[in-house]
Amino acid sequence: MAAVRDLSITVGLLVALAGAPALAQEREPAAPLPLNELRTFTEVLERIRTSYVEEVDDATLLENAIRGMLEGLDPHSAYLEPEAFQGLQDTTTGQFGGLGLEVGQEDGFIKVISPIDDTPASRAGIEPGDLIVKIDDHPVKGMSLMDAVDRMRGPAGSKITLTLVRGAGRPFDVELERAVIRVRSVRTDTLEPGYAYLRITQFQNNTGDEVRRSLATLKEQGELKGLIMDLRNNPGGVLQSAVEVADAFLSDGLIVYTKGRLPNSELRFNATAANPGGDVPLVVLINGGSASASEIVAGALQDRRRAVIMGTDSFGKGSVQTVLPLNNDRALKLTTALYYTPNGRSIQAQGIEPDIVVQRAQLTRDADEVSYREADLLGHLNNGNGDGQERPTVRTPATGANAERDADYQLNQALNLLKGLNITRRQ
Repeated sequence: MAAVRDLSITVGLLVALAGAPALAQEREPAAPLPLNELRTFTEVLERIRTSYVEEVDDATLLENAIRGMLEGLDPHSAYLEPEAFQGLQDTTTGQFGGLGLEVGQEDGFIKVISPIDDTPASRAGIEPGDLIVKIDDHPVKGMSLMDAVDRMRGPAGSKITLTLVRGAGRPFDVELERAVIRVRSVRTDTLEPGYAYLRITQFQNNTGDEVRRSLATLKEQGELKGLIMDLRNNPGGVLQSAVEVADAFLSDGLIVYTKGRLPNSELRFNATAANPGGDVPLVVLINGGSASASEIVAGALQDRRRAVIMGTDSFGKGSVQTVLPLNNDRALKLTTALYYTPNGRSIQAQGIEPDIVVQRAQLTRDADEVSYREADLLGHLNNGNGDGQERPTVRTPATGANAERDADYQLNQALNLLKGLNITRRQ
């Protein structure tokens, strides 16, 4: 399933807001209904009922009207029918069916926000920013986001062909096989002794707990000299989990706050005294696929000067969506607030600017380089210190974490920065 949670911070349903009933009770006094527009609506409804080429029942017409009303507000508000509502809840638990694509809508086309790690979409090489122009030869121009998502859903093992446009290039087809998507929210790796890598693919209900456990495990393995938190192509997720991840590296102060029309949509989230990340040097990687909850974490750590943000500008989604359950297993996903970083920045339509801009590139190791050291020479003098170990030339192939780092220029630069930060700390 290409989930429409894709760009949303699901609050009300998922933790952050007090719930739908309170939202309904505290609305502003209603303005008089526009009678002319209501007359037009009822006239259009009646004309469709009596004149459309095929008979359409009233329930379908009214649901279409509701769907259009929500889709006309902004790209992230939506009317969720039972299947879509269930799919939204599934994505927050980390298991759902489909392609592993996080998508939005732009200029009538479906735009890829990011592929999820280790899914059919990421393995097929789909990239953030790709435009989906056809789904199984069906043009998506003018198709609603929900309809496009429905077409991309299907049983695991079934095939689907997406026609994509990348940049100014020509359209090309990608055939994918749908699968059950089990998203692993957090993974860690050791890049070099003392330097660790923490990848967060999306913010699920348990992401905060996973990050704290990962930090504890890394510290048990030895001194932690530096940490890279990778939020690239992370489309967001649960607001509370983003707060918990930022809190793992802060011991006090503001993390994020929200502002909206309703009193209980104005929330403030502060760090707690527990700080499992300690003062370990931290670099956060972001790019154009880092959205929503990812930007909350990056913005908080940047404003609080707790981390160096590296990479390219983030996506720029600074709005909060509340999921309001309705009857008959339906729901509204409604934009109810904007969020702000601790320094009062709204990143809506702007994004987080990295402290150090590093474009995507690939570092190629020169495998044919040959060099010799004094210790390689026959009959060389011993080290004068007596206890100094000699260091002849050692050629180590790029494997494992080294190979991954060499293939990822941004990651390589982040590691170099951490080493520099450690040197300055020792002085």
